[in-house]
Amino acid sequence: MPRLRSPFRRPRLDSAVAAFEARIAPLLAAEPADPAGRRRVAGENDTAVSAALGIRPLPTATADHVVPVSGHPDVRVRVYWPGSAPSPAGSGLPVLVYFYGGGFTIAGIDWVSWDARFRERARDAGIVIVAADYAHAPEARFPTQPEQCWSAFEWAHAHAEELGGSPDRIAVGGASSGGDLAAAVTLMNRDRSAHPIALQVLENPALDLTIGHADRAGINASMPGVIVRRVGRSLVRQYVGSDAAAARDPYASPLLAPTHAGLPPALIITSELDPLRGDGEAYARALSAAGVPVTALRFIGQTHGSLGSTGFVPAADTAHRLVVAELRTLHDRAEQRAPEGTARA
Repeated sequence: MPRLRSPFRRPRLDSAVAAFEARIAPLLAAEPADPAGRRRVAGENDTAVSAALGIRPLPTATADHVVPVSGHPDVRVRVYWPGSAPSPAGSGLPVLVYFYGGGFTIAGIDWVSWDARFRERARDAGIVIVAADYAHAPEARFPTQPEQCWSAFEWAHAHAEELGGSPDRIAVGGASSGGDLAAAVTLMNRDRSAHPIALQVLENPALDLTIGHADRAGINASMPGVIVRRVGRSLVRQYVGSDAAAARDPYASPLLAPTHAGLPPALIITSELDPLRGDGEAYARALSAAGVPVTALRFIGQTHGSLGSTGFVPAADTAHRLVVAELRTLHDRAEQRAPEGTARA
């Protein structure tokens, strides 16, 4: 009698991801150990890979602003409009306040890959994006980054109408460490201002900096769990310092917040071959248990960074279309304006 093959096999890397990684590997210079040197070389690698792959940001309209942050360094934000000119004031477009990913230590809105992604997403979703260029660790440490991101969100809310957006159609999003900061901003908003947030979009987010929810089950056997924990804890120490209690602060680890009630609806994307899938999926369960509408999707065969490879990895193209479709639903939301003659909170 033929032996039946079990449908439960060890996770395998998507062949398109493997091909993409093999293509860019010769272009990547080794990153030094010191934080500043690593950041510099990582930026040079991003530029080199983008040039080799023909990644060029769309000629859509942008404008940079500097936002003051109480008790912390100012933060630069870049506004992205969907067309070649800024959208007229009062256009009522949805606004996405977004925080890039880079392990709290590298990347930024000037990286070619991130700038190109923001421009494409703004155009395809027909929205305004406000991207915050928050400070890097270890030169700046928690709580600088969430305070900067909170100030960027507050600025976007206050200036939404003059930017062509609507303060009633604001979403918050982020990837990886930026997903951590996006989730923190939703908690800060609930605790401080209670501005309406229509949606949160978290892409492969880090949400528990104690590494307590890291899921190593999907990692290849060649990557032992001890190495995963060591790398994660190194980045966390650069961000929060040596005080273990800081990593348990809800604004550092949103998954550990005492309650998740009252947070905005969420779209959470995770990848099978990413230890952070445990964070994202645990957060989806926590939000659902608190009565928050949430959709969570795991992309099979994908790694932590592969869903950013639009145009080269089919799953990344699908993830992009998924996020864009979710953001486009914000166009259909009825604005909840204050009655005539009353002030907006």
